[in-house]
Amino acid sequence: MRCKKSQSAMEYLMTYGWAILIIAVVLGALFQLGVFNSSSFSPRAPPGACQVFRPSGPGTTTNINLMGVCTGQLPQYVAGFDGQHSWVNLQNPAGLRVSYITATAWVYLNSYNNYNNAECQEAVSQWGGGSNGWILRAVNGGGDGCGGPIPPSTPVSSQVFAWGGGTTGYSCVVGIIPLKTWTFMTLTYDGSTLQGWLNGQSKCSTPVASSLMINGQSAIGSAATAGDPFNGTIANVQIYNVSLSANQIQALYLEGIGGAPMKLQNLVGWWPLNGNSNDYSGNNNNGVPTSLTFTSQYGK
Repeated sequence: MRCKKSQSAMEYLMTYGWAILIIAVVLGALFQLGVFNSSSFSPRAPPGACQVFRPSGPGTTTNINLMGVCTGQLPQYVAGFDGQHSWVNLQNPAGLRVSYITATAWVYLNSYNNYNNAECQEAVSQWGGGSNGWILRAVNGGGDGCGGPIPPSTPVSSQVFAWGGGTTGYSCVVGIIPLKTWTFMTLTYDGSTLQGWLNGQSKCSTPVASSLMINGQSAIGSAATAGDPFNGTIANVQIYNVSLSANQIQALYLEGIGGAPMKLQNLVGWWPLNGNSNDYSGNNNNGVPTSLTFTSQYGK
């Protein structure tokens, strides 16, 4: 009887073994490609799922708190910028003109070049007439300028750049941004030092001789008139009126692309870019989008 059972099992394996092996190989390949990545099946946060509540109105700092689902779920959408004429105008609100700064953004570069092979691709910026402001950008090399074309395969550095109340520019090169990989870029300015961060780690700092007299236009993904549009996707842009600490920046990075802001009393703008360009900081600094695309299919 035992022989018959063993023979039956062997016959089963010989009959169906190849099919089982093929199925196992296919499933392994799908897992490797990320088709069965657990994040693909995780709940996605809809637009506005988490936001800051300011009971006394925009610009106030008392009794503020987060409301909604603020558990760091991946967003349903991120904003796509075509490297040509996509951008978000933040309408130059007075509330974004700050003396001390932290600006953060999750960026995903599609290509090291935009439509005109320009050296720079601006992710978040705030400037005034070319004489003052700051920029969080991807740039070829360590120079301040962004005028010339670059070879298509040239790796692009992350750079923070500031103008100090005049024509003097201050730059700080953070490091190479890999293509098609989500990267957390951060700029801080504490009144004397411009500092650049990549994926929660400080990478460079530059002394700034004068205060950043910011009184100009604010944008995400550059501006139609700036000539340095971003080619890729951007998510979860946050601006604070304080220079966050190293531990706080690391905490924001570890929260991931769907993370909520911290130090709400210092938060002046929060654009998750999850299906719209609204400001969820409670300060009503909503953006006006031009030629954006919002996609649910994005690398995580």
